[in-house]
Amino acid sequence: MIRRTFLATAAAIAFGVPAIAQDALRIGVEGAYPPFSYKEADGSLTGFDIEIARALCEEMGRDCELIEQEWDGMIPALKARKFDAIVASMSITEERKRQIDFSEKYYKTPARVVAPADSGLEGTAEGLAGKRLGVQRGATHQCYAEKTFPDAEIVLYGTQEEVFRDLALGRIDAQLSDSLIAQESFLSTEEGADYAFLDGDHTDVECYGEGVGIAVRKGDEELARAFSDAIAAIRENGTYAAINDAYFPFDIYGGRPEGM
Repeated sequence: MIRRTFLATAAAIAFGVPAIAQDALRIGVEGAYPPFSYKEADGSLTGFDIEIARALCEEMGRDCELIEQEWDGMIPALKARKFDAIVASMSITEERKRQIDFSEKYYKTPARVVAPADSGLEGTAEGLAGKRLGVQRGATHQCYAEKTFPDAEIVLYGTQEEVFRDLALGRIDAQLSDSLIAQESFLSTEEGADYAFLDGDHTDVECYGEGVGIAVRKGDEELARAFSDAIAAIRENGTYAAINDAYFPFDIYGGRPEGM
C-alpha cells in the first residue's frame, strides 16, 4: 500500500498534477447570511460565498464538501479539523490572524448602521448612546460596536437574520452590519421599507481588517496560497464576474459604489 501511494504521488508530480488535488476539501460555510450564504426551499445551499467556494474548488482541481457551521463556532471548528477552510465572509483581521491564516481577499465592503428612517438617530457614539444596537455575535461588527459605541447597549445575536428580525419588530433601535448585506437582505425588502442607513461608512482596520478572505489553519500556507492563486484565476477568466453579477449590480471585490 505504501509503495502504491508513493507511485501515485510520483505520477501526479510527473504529469504536473499537484498532490494537493488528490484529496477532498472540506469547506465550512454558514448558510444563514443571505445573499452570501443561505438555503433554498429544498434545503440546498446557495449564495455568493457558496458559488465562490465551488468555483475555487473547481479551479484548484479539488472535490469539495460543504459543511454547515454556526458563525461563532467557525474558528474553533476549523482548528479542531472539522473542515479544512472557511468560506463564510470572514474578514481578515489581526486578531484572527493570530489564530488562523488567510488567503488574499475575495471581496471588501464597508459597514453601516441601519435604523428607522424617521428615528432621528445619528450613527455616532453620541447619537446611539443609551440605544439598543444589534450586531451578530462573534462578527467583526461586535468588535467595532463595542469600540465605537461604548454607551450603547450592544445586543448580540447568533445570525444576521435574527438582527434584522428584531430591528423590524422594534426590539432594538438600530443595527450594525455589512452595508451590502443590509441593502440586499433588509432595506430592499418590504420589511425594511421604512428603514434607512444612518450617516456614512464605518471602516476600521483594527476591527474590519483588510477585506474578506478564506480562512485556513495556522501554518497551512500551501492551501492559503492555492486559494489566493485560484481567486486571481477566477477574477481573470470571468468566473468571478459571472457569480458577482448574479447577486450584485456592481463588482464587490473593491467595495460598494458611492451613493448606495
